[in-house]
Amino acid sequence: MPSDLSPTARALRALEILQTRPVATADELAVRLGVTERAARRYVGILREAGIPVESARGPYGGYRLGRGTRLPPVVFTQAEALGLVMAVFDGQPAAADVDDLVGSALGKVIRALPESVGRQAAALREHASAAPERYSARPDPATISALVAAVAARRRVLVTYRSESGKEWEAEVDPWAVVARYGRWYLLCHSHRADAIRTYRVDRIRAAQPTAHEFEPPDGLDPVAALEANLGTGWEFTTRVVFDAPLAEVAPWIRPPMGRLEPSGDGCVLIGSTSNPAMYAQEWLASVPFAFRVDGGDELRAAVATLAARLAAALVDQEHPQPRLRSSD
Repeated sequence: MPSDLSPTARALRALEILQTRPVATADELAVRLGVTERAARRYVGILREAGIPVESARGPYGGYRLGRGTRLPPVVFTQAEALGLVMAVFDGQPAAADVDDLVGSALGKVIRALPESVGRQAAALREHASAAPERYSARPDPATISALVAAVAARRRVLVTYRSESGKEWEAEVDPWAVVARYGRWYLLCHSHRADAIRTYRVDRIRAAQPTAHEFEPPDGLDPVAALEANLGTGWEFTTRVVFDAPLAEVAPWIRPPMGRLEPSGDGCVLIGSTSNPAMYAQEWLASVPFAFRVDGGDELRAAVATLAARLAAALVDQEHPQPRLRSSD
């Protein structure tokens, strides 16, 4: 940043940074502004003197943040930012093309608020672009997402009511570590006190989320996405164990994290996991892996694979043993 900027200009730059971050420390502001921490605090003071409520957040994740409901100058988008916003919304929510959709309605308000020179192309993109929905996407209730995110931010334990794909329903007290969006689905990464283990719950299957009076501390250095990937295939009703004859390096690109953990085993590898839906595991996941395998564990998965094999074999019966056709005489 040029060194000849006035204190007011730097204060406005600090405001811009705070608008894009939930919390920013004095050190982060200083680095972004190219000044000392002391100077960064002085620019925060200028904003406060101008009537902009910049709050101080305490604790290990503390810093500065803008007060909720703050009336700020209009947000200005570049044309590239506006188009990128529309594209990102369509990519994650294809139904946003419909003005009656919740996200579509919000997107329309944003586009209408844009200056004509910027909003024209964003409006055209929204009107003429189409998006195919993610095959396995699932949209949770925004109220449930809101309750979970609030609990994550407040580090407050939650009592969740969960219904599995098989229809089984239960309650569990959990420490909500993070809410993670992954390939069209939303997950709650948490520590379940019912199971005394890490769990990943599909948010669209959470029927209720009630905060409790208990607080918690998330693990140090938590990487929510990595932790979710590592735990998607654990903790479900039916155990699975699948042995592949091919080396781990060749099989690994075909294994989705929800299928379990892939480990080397002799000249091949073994996939250890669990599932609540053995039929889907066999038909959609295992069937797509182009390597020989055997189901070494999990009676439910063995039965699902046997059913799939019988169905596929039956599809070839008439071709393997064709019935002679009678030729009619002329």
